[in-house]
Amino acid sequence: MIVLQRQQRLRFCHLQPIFSFGPLNSLTQRRWKKAVDSAQTRLEQDRTRDTQLDKVATQIRKLNVILKLHHLITQRKRGPFVSVQIMSRWRHLVGINVGIGEFLHKVPHVFDVFTHPVRRNLCCKFTHKMLNLVNEEENVVRKGEMEAVRRVKKLLMMSVSGKLRLHALRLVRRELGLPEDFRESILSKYSKEFKLVDLEVVQLVGDVDEELGLAEIEKWREKEYREKWLSEFETKYAFPINFPTGYKIESGYRDRLKNWQRLPFVKPYETKEVVRIRSCGGIERYEKRAVGILHEFLCLTVEKMVEVERLAHFQRDFSLGVNVRELLLKHPGIFYISTKGNGQRVFLREAYSKGCLIEPNPIYVARRNILHLILVGFRYTRELRAPDVRVNNDKEVCEVKSDAKGDEDWIVPIDIPKAEASRDDFVFQAESQAKTNEGEALMISEVDSVLPSGEVLELLKGVDYKNLEDSLVDNM
Repeated sequence: MIVLQRQQRLRFCHLQPIFSFGPLNSLTQRRWKKAVDSAQTRLEQDRTRDTQLDKVATQIRKLNVILKLHHLITQRKRGPFVSVQIMSRWRHLVGINVGIGEFLHKVPHVFDVFTHPVRRNLCCKFTHKMLNLVNEEENVVRKGEMEAVRRVKKLLMMSVSGKLRLHALRLVRRELGLPEDFRESILSKYSKEFKLVDLEVVQLVGDVDEELGLAEIEKWREKEYREKWLSEFETKYAFPINFPTGYKIESGYRDRLKNWQRLPFVKPYETKEVVRIRSCGGIERYEKRAVGILHEFLCLTVEKMVEVERLAHFQRDFSLGVNVRELLLKHPGIFYISTKGNGQRVFLREAYSKGCLIEPNPIYVARRNILHLILVGFRYTRELRAPDVRVNNDKEVCEVKSDAKGDEDWIVPIDIPKAEASRDDFVFQAESQAKTNEGEALMISEVDSVLPSGEVLELLKGVDYKNLEDSLVDNM
């Protein structure tokens, strides 16, 4: 009996209609879900965007997709090519959100699609231009070995314990310009500077130069002090501020920013002093120290950019006890987080101008060359033709084969003045060039024209064949 009553109550509850709040039920208790205010929601809300840096983030994603495919193809033992069918299985692995055929069609300068001579299936490989640019980037990274050593030493100096995990360095290997085998080529090679405490932990040993303890921001402060004649009180702890176009400054924000610029803090390479959070201005000084460390970290990268998720692996080593994403959003004049390209990347605003680095380096230039080849698209596709194709000024493409013989085939010189006056879109493909006593001639294997067949017949009817030479007609 009790069970039946419960079932009836449940049925009655399900049958009750859901009423919206109005004048008849205004006294009914309302329960509203409180909006979540976090860094993730502020990223998705309306904020001032930097279209130039968003465009750079989208281009970097395309570059990473191509480089991932290059890594997968070069690891294959069967050869430097892969079938299109196998490549379609890598779509979700590398982050391709379109069909593999459409993807290959968009980058004709990167991939060369051909038919396998034995299996007769479609395969693709990288073009010579793409391979040359990738090899050029690897050579530039190898040549910048000493610069990579300097970057790793400065990162270890910023660490509180003087140690870093190799897993964290491996995640930002490309951003720091390190070679793929940096553990053997850098850490093990320079044993006087680095020491592998564990299989996955590296420690800084030996004496450290005083020049390495100078942050990149100090150079900017010295330049501002000398060139703009600003007081030391204004520039000693200041950061360059560059707001994006269209940024709305609220009332009172300038005064707060001015006081924050003057606030002293522990600099990135000064780890002896301890900041007390509960002291006067302790929280602001602690956050400003984190801003200085993140600023120096981005200055050490090749492209002054890194993924936000990668910074979480350095929080413990750098003693960053703050929400990194929250801190980056709090200072839009110093950092910019782009959500384009299926990820979140933080850019150093002062290092970019109109989507390009103000002070480029060799590794950045090599990667931009690869990116330029990817973004070319369908332009300059005439360069992809075979080397034995000649393009004339009158839009005739002739493919010449030297081993062909043309003693028996002739071309009748048909004069079509109407077509030459109105259209110049005929394309002739010749197979051979022969020299005879009467002159030179070409064998045309195919005539491609965009003229309709009816117009071609009308033009041929108007040709006066009686005026043609008899020798040419006899040899036809």
